[in-house]
Amino acid sequence: MKNMSLSRAMAFTVISALATLSLAAPLSAQQGAAPAVPSAPIAQQAPAAQQPPAQSTLPQSAPPQATSPQATLPAQATPSPLAPATPAAAPAEGENKVAKLGKAAMSELSPWLMFWNADIIVKSVMIGLAFASLVTWTIFLGKMVEMTVIRRRLRGALVKIGDARSLAEAQFALGAKGSVLASFLAAAMREARLSAGISSDAGIKERAASSFAEIVRAEARRIRFGMGLLATIGATSPFVGLFGTVWGIMNSFIGISKSQTTNLAVVAPGIAEALLATALGLVAAIPAVIIYNHFARVTKGYLELVSRASGAAGRLLSRDLDRTHVSGQHVRGAAE
Repeated sequence: MKNMSLSRAMAFTVISALATLSLAAPLSAQQGAAPAVPSAPIAQQAPAAQQPPAQSTLPQSAPPQATSPQATLPAQATPSPLAPATPAAAPAEGENKVAKLGKAAMSELSPWLMFWNADIIVKSVMIGLAFASLVTWTIFLGKMVEMTVIRRRLRGALVKIGDARSLAEAQFALGAKGSVLASFLAAAMREARLSAGISSDAGIKERAASSFAEIVRAEARRIRFGMGLLATIGATSPFVGLFGTVWGIMNSFIGISKSQTTNLAVVAPGIAEALLATALGLVAAIPAVIIYNHFARVTKGYLELVSRASGAAGRLLSRDLDRTHVSGQHVRGAAE
């Protein structure tokens, strides 16, 4: 009886140990630690080692719970080999963006686009300077043609009356061609006709010289038409362009303060647009000054020709007066 009760106690102890092992096995598989076996007598652990079917059957139910976390880990870690591909593609895209931005910046810095992107005040200054440059070159072409024609005509007229002996003969030699010399001859003839019967030749010459001086002044005013505008353009265009530059740089600084950045890509377009106004001012001023100085010399030479024509008309008038006095003396002598 004692042996039977002892064998039942040992069987109960083995069953309880196996149940404890079956509960601890899944926990140890999930946590990756060794299964904790509760402390038991050495006599009770030995029979537990002799039960291979219980140990072989318990792990078969545990793998679904133990392998499920391990199976999910490789699935989560699989994208890691592909991760280096994105950093490799990112620099290429960045380089393309930088290249596109560089090309856009170069196209935006062209003079035409800088003009359209400028402020309304700077744009008005540029338009005014472009118009001033157009006026300068128009005056240059017009004055060049005019000065060439009238100088050639006056030289030809002086050659024609070189051998004339009287005012009437000189007028006949000139014909109907209009020139300043014809005005001098007409003024001399008119003064001689109005002064008929006056014996004072000095008074007639003085009045004729006064008429000649008025003609010279009128011709000088006519020939200098447009040169005052050239002088104004040459003197004021740089300052007008500088005004546009200052205004544009002020707007650039305002844009920098609003954007809160000092990047050259932000600062450069506004400053370039502002400096374009100064460039246009110089483009308008430099040719205007050169053309003005050129026509000042040409005008001075033409006025010297006009003075020669005035002297020629005065000499012809003096000959007519002397000839009149000589013929009058001959008439008186014949009458006596």
